[in-house]
Amino acid sequence: MDRDRAAVFDVDGTLVDTNHLHVVTWWEALRQAGHHVPMHAVHRAVGLGSTDLIAHLLGDDRDKDRDDELSAAHKALYGQYFDRLPALRDAGELLGRLHGDGWTVVLATSASGAELGALRRAIDADEAITATASADDVERGKPAPEPVEHALELAGVPAERAVFVGDTVWDMRAGRRAGVRCVGVLCGGIPRADLEEAGAEAVYDDPAHLLASLGDSPLA
Repeated sequence: MDRDRAAVFDVDGTLVDTNHLHVVTWWEALRQAGHHVPMHAVHRAVGLGSTDLIAHLLGDDRDKDRDDELSAAHKALYGQYFDRLPALRDAGELLGRLHGDGWTVVLATSASGAELGALRRAIDADEAITATASADDVERGKPAPEPVEHALELAGVPAERAVFVGDTVWDMRAGRRAGVRCVGVLCGGIPRADLEEAGAEAVYDDPAHLLASLGDSPLA
């Protein structure tokens, strides 16, 4: 089968129901360091890489020498959930269906290492995933286009033959800047209007809704 088209997927909040775990664990890491940031603000920042998330929430005048400490605290808190991360409904089935339909499936995520391994175990669709573009592979994370561009390089597919599925405005902006069609999902908790304004061509409730609607979607 000639896999000349790529389906690129964000993971957190798109395929695995982890966004609110990130909210709580970032909130706690920040609180432990003396920063009182409301959870709604943390939620809107989820999807950014660690350094960008901290900068977004605390500003450029923060003590940047403590960024690594904050990231490590979040990683330790979030790591407590690695053995029970819940895949969103039909996430693995969606990837399997696309693979069967001839798409090259690539993950583009800020996760890496043990965290990425835990997410892939939750999705349980390794046979459908051709490659993963992780945070370790690029200099700048979303909303910069580099993660999506790297995913396209791994797939060997041009931007005009690719679709990127994500749950945050950062995903949509990254996909749009990379020149791919963007599909949004609401299961990460970001409103439809925000996803559409950021570049989503179509928006679905979750992976199950996208799977049920594939024939009429940008992934048809």
